[in-house]
Amino acid sequence: MADHKQKRLAFAICDYLQESIKSGTIKQDDAEGVEVAIQCIGEAFGIDFNDSDQKTQFSIKPANLPKIFDVFLATQKASQQKAAPSAAPAVKAVDVKAKAEELKVAGNKEMAAKKYADAIDLYSQAIELDAENAVFYSNRAAAYSQVSKFEEAVADAKRAVEVDPGYGKAYSRMGQAYFCLGKYREAKEACEEGLKLDPANASMQQTLTAAEQKLNADTPVRSTGAAPRSGAGLDFASMMSNPNFMQMASQMMSNPAISQMMSNPAFTQMAQQVMSNPDALQNIMSDPNMARMAGDMMDGGNLPGQEP
Repeated sequence: MADHKQKRLAFAICDYLQESIKSGTIKQDDAEGVEVAIQCIGEAFGIDFNDSDQKTQFSIKPANLPKIFDVFLATQKASQQKAAPSAAPAVKAVDVKAKAEELKVAGNKEMAAKKYADAIDLYSQAIELDAENAVFYSNRAAAYSQVSKFEEAVADAKRAVEVDPGYGKAYSRMGQAYFCLGKYREAKEACEEGLKLDPANASMQQTLTAAEQKLNADTPVRSTGAAPRSGAGLDFASMMSNPNFMQMASQMMSNPAISQMMSNPAFTQMAQQVMSNPDALQNIMSDPNMARMAGDMMDGGNLPGQEP
């Protein structure tokens, strides 16, 4: 059974339909059907639209449904206008990125002035505002390297690559930091990756070349698995490329005493053994004859820097 509020609503609907017939909003041909609808609504909700007592009890006049609907539309429009400022965050995000860019520019100026700590602080502020900008991390990596914080520089360079894998300068910063840490293989790999993106980067090419030279210099001549012994580890390739050594050898070979010594078959055999197996030097020098022969060579050779 309909309650009082529902009856008032049904009464207001019937009143609206009746007024629509009177005003001509509903065509005369349709009026009869609407009047039947009014009767059906009245029966369904237990009201009699023509009863004067019920009109007093259930009528919403002086208000009516059109006026109530107008109020609803006005309220809806006001709500939509209040919701419009929700688009503001997009504008705010643009402002935040612009501020972050300003901080980066300020950091660059501090770098140029060699105020590296201030530059690091400014880049950090920029990152707080925009954590997805690879340039900010790369620039801070450069600043960290200037104050010898190479581990932090590597971390920032890696983060820059994560944010933007195509940002070649981050690989350059990474390679330089690794090189300063003595991690030449990592420096080489970083520079190789960066040069794929920026083949014309001279700084990265220089770091790569320096790292390769360090790696080549650190490569052991003999297997590192074997324990070193006396006479081991002679790097004949390096000796032969050393101009000082070659000058000394030339002077020795021009000495008649050395030439005579070199014609001795025993000495020739000793030299061949040492060239093929540096470890054999210890056994050879334990032979008194060979030791005396070597001593004669040193005494007769007048090596550069020695008194004749």
